[in-house]
Amino acid sequence: MSAMTLPIPTDAGDLPGLLWLPEDLEQPVPGLVVLQEIFGLSDYVQRRCADLAALGYAVLAPQLFARLDPPLVGLEDWDDFESWLGEGVALTAQLPWERAEADALAALNALRAHGAVDSEQVGLVGFCYGGGLAFAATASAAAEERPPSALVSYYGSALPTLLDRAAQVEVPSLHHFGTSDAFIPLEQVEEIRRAVTADGTRDQIRFRLHEGAGHAFDNPHPGLHHDAGAEAAWQQTTGFLAETLPTRS
Repeated sequence: MSAMTLPIPTDAGDLPGLLWLPEDLEQPVPGLVVLQEIFGLSDYVQRRCADLAALGYAVLAPQLFARLDPPLVGLEDWDDFESWLGEGVALTAQLPWERAEADALAALNALRAHGAVDSEQVGLVGFCYGGGLAFAATASAAAEERPPSALVSYYGSALPTLLDRAAQVEVPSLHHFGTSDAFIPLEQVEEIRRAVTADGTRDQIRFRLHEGAGHAFDNPHPGLHHDAGAEAAWQQTTGFLAETLPTRS
């Protein structure tokens, strides 16, 4: 399934985005904005977008690194694993968080405005860097009284710094973390769980731990991937979306 380009209007000019639409589209469908890892809109993230479109969603991925100089779509796997990770971290450091959050909100609004989309049924999905960004954008959208319909956050790397905004994120949510995450230790993961679920009192917010999985375990790179964790998380994600944002597929 191939993507088309979609300009995303923002307060700093149009930002390019990639849009996937379900096949045989006959009526408006739920939408998902997908927010990238530190490696940008890599082949992996684009495959996940296509997977979600195959389930019946309209999927929009903003090209956040188009803001950089020079502009970049995605950073593909390098043979030198540590250098690859370092380059991804360096790229995100060049993009101010406030700018990325504003762009995520603009993408949410652009997808809602698309004629193929049910404007009342649009969610956010984020991986790593994008997982934290999706959480922050949900909080901001809630403050504007138009939150997304659902949130899926895979090992949101910025979540430890965003917990003061947890009270604003009340939409149905699914959080994934690995028990062997070296970047976000399990003790910190438990702090995140307590904050986002309000000590377990928010039934609409689900938290899934994946035994033995490290950070970015859904990424197929051999230095990151965890087969069992990735498979279980994807099944849980598709089940959660089918429940909270049902499609007709």
